[in-house]
Amino acid sequence: MQKQKKLSQHEVIQLERDLAKYANMMDSVVRIPFTKQGVGADAALSTIPIAGDAAGFVLTCYAIYKAKQIGVPQHKLTPVMKMAVIDAFVGVIPIVGTIFDVFIRPSRKALDVVHEHIRVEYQVTSDHHVVHPFLHENLEKKQRDSAFWRNPVVAWLWLHIPDILGFLFLAIFFYAVWLGGSLVIQWLQNMGS
Repeated sequence: MQKQKKLSQHEVIQLERDLAKYANMMDSVVRIPFTKQGVGADAALSTIPIAGDAAGFVLTCYAIYKAKQIGVPQHKLTPVMKMAVIDAFVGVIPIVGTIFDVFIRPSRKALDVVHEHIRVEYQVTSDHHVVHPFLHENLEKKQRDSAFWRNPVVAWLWLHIPDILGFLFLAIFFYAVWLGGSLVIQWLQNMGS
């Protein structure tokens, strides 16, 4: 059996970022602010009986393939594969399968296995390329062309745009609820007088 060539740290980060972008699309395109919980294409596909679950399984196998490219050993990927098979079988049950897809997220589990592997094998401690893969890739391109984007404060703000927007959304939402509640209380008081 031929031993796989060790990748450079940059190559590993690029492969993991690609897997993270894929996992985000499959499992958490729409994310609940300040949580890692989200809903993605896997849950949407599962609404199509059998064909959607088969497609979701094939796409999860792609995530496992990407993990193997990075050099993750098979024994670490076996639990992810088992989870994907269970996900495919439970997925055929209407409604239950879709709810199962929202919480099981096999592509995200494959990404977690890969991240732990590269942390140990390649000493990659940063996780920005995994948490916000699209923003991280875009920032890297911008940093090649401009010193402005290499400023740590600017880079931090760029990478945390989803969290900042989520915070603003929640602040506006709670203000609207408070304002609506105040108006209802005032209306009830006026009705009572």
